[in-house]
Amino acid sequence: MPRRAVTRTAKLATLPLGFAGRTALGFGKRTIGRPAEAVALEVQRRTAEQLFSVLGELKGGAMKVGQLLSIFEAGLPEEIAGPFRASLTRLQESAPPMPAATTHRVLAEGLGPGWRESFAEFDDRPAAAASIGQVHRAVWHDGRAVAVKVQYPGAAKALMGDFNQISRLSRLFTPLFPGVEVKPVVADLKRRLEKELDYVDEARAQTAFHDAYAGDPDFLVPAVVAQSGNVLVTEWLEGTPLAKVIAEDDQERRDRAGLLLFRFLLSGPARCEMIHIDPHPGNFRLLDDGRLGVMDFGGAARVPAELQWSIGRLLRIGTLGDAEEMVAVLREEGFLAPDGEVDPEQVAALVAPHAAPFAVERFRYSREWLREQTARGFGLASDMRPGALARQLRLPPQYLAVSRALSGCGGVLCQLETEGPFRAEAERWLPGFADDPGPDTRAGGGTKEASA
Repeated sequence: MPRRAVTRTAKLATLPLGFAGRTALGFGKRTIGRPAEAVALEVQRRTAEQLFSVLGELKGGAMKVGQLLSIFEAGLPEEIAGPFRASLTRLQESAPPMPAATTHRVLAEGLGPGWRESFAEFDDRPAAAASIGQVHRAVWHDGRAVAVKVQYPGAAKALMGDFNQISRLSRLFTPLFPGVEVKPVVADLKRRLEKELDYVDEARAQTAFHDAYAGDPDFLVPAVVAQSGNVLVTEWLEGTPLAKVIAEDDQERRDRAGLLLFRFLLSGPARCEMIHIDPHPGNFRLLDDGRLGVMDFGGAARVPAELQWSIGRLLRIGTLGDAEEMVAVLREEGFLAPDGEVDPEQVAALVAPHAAPFAVERFRYSREWLREQTARGFGLASDMRPGALARQLRLPPQYLAVSRALSGCGGVLCQLETEGPFRAEAERWLPGFADDPGPDTRAGGGTKEASA
C-alpha cells in the first residue's frame, strides 16, 4: 500500500478508537451519578472535535462527508458549533491545491496538447479547490470569462477508498446528528459521487438546468462551454459566496438568499424533472442584481412527475396533523414497515417538526429551532422502547436524493436564519400539496423514483 494511503487510513482509523474511549468515559461517569444529558453532550463535543479535525485534513471522500455534515452544524449546541464554524466554512470553500504541472497534465489529457490555444488567458492559481478537483479562472478564446474545473488525478480511487472506510465508521456520526440516519446517506453519497466523477454526466445535467432557467429573473445557471475527459469548462459566475452571506450580510440579504435557495430546489423538478442535491453554501452565489447563481451539478438527480406528486402529498398530510392519515400514507409510500405496529401519535410527533415550516404563512428557520429539533430527537429516541418506532422507520430508495437535497437545504436555511413564505413556494411548485387530486389525475406519469 502506498505511504500516502497508509497515512490516510491511519487518520481515519483514529475515529473509532477515539469514539470507544469517549463511550467508556461516558459510561464511567454515568455510573457515578453524572446526569445522562451532560454525558451525552460531552461525548458529542469530543466526537465533534476529533471528527472534524480528521476530516478537515483530508481530501477525497473524507472531505466530501465533512462538507455534507457541515451543513448540519446549525443543529449542534452552540458550545459545540461555535468553535468549529469558521473551520467548517473553510472546509466548504477550499482545500490545498495541486501543483500547476499536474493541472497542465490533466488539461492536456482532456483538451489535447494544444490546450492553451483554447484560452486567451489561464490563471494557474486555483480560484477554488474541493474534494474532487479544483477550479481555475480563465478567459476563453472568444473573450468569455470561464471556470475550468480540473479533476484530481487518482481522485476516483482515493474517493472510493475513503468511502469504503467511512461507511464502516458511520455509527460515529450518530451522536452528532440524532435523527439523521448517516449510514444510508453515506451509501447514497458514495453512489452519487461515482456520478460526480463523470464530467460528461455533469455537463449534461448543467446544460439541462441552464436551458430550463435561461432568462429567469431569479436564477443564473452558467452555460457549459466545453467538456472533455476530466476537464469541464463553464461560464464564470461572479457574486457573493453564500458562506459569506451567512457570516456577514444583513437580514434582508439572508432572507433573499434563503428564499431563492429553497425556490431553486423545489422548482427544479417542476421545470426540468431534476433536483440539485448538493446544497452546501460553496455551490451558490448571490449576485449583485439579486439573482442566485448556482454551480456544481455533478450530483443532480431525476425527479419524475409521480414522485413530485408523492412529495407534495406527504407534505400536505404532515401539515394537517391527522395522526392516523400520516401512518397510512407513510406506510403506503414505504417509510413504515407494511405490517409493523406503531403508535400514530408518536409518528405524528416525529413528523410535525418537519412540516412546521409549511403549516404557516411565514416561517423563520434558525439555529435555535434546529437545535430544538436535534435535542428533541434525543428525547424522542430515549422515550422509544427497543423495537418500536425506530425499527419501523426506513427511507425508501426513491426518496434518498430528494431527502438529501431538502435536509441539506434546511441546514443552510438555518445557518442563514432566513424568514420567508415557504408554504407558498410549496403550493407553487409541488403538485399534491395544495390539494389531493388522487392518483388518477396526478401530473405526468412514469415510475416513482429519483435517479441520477
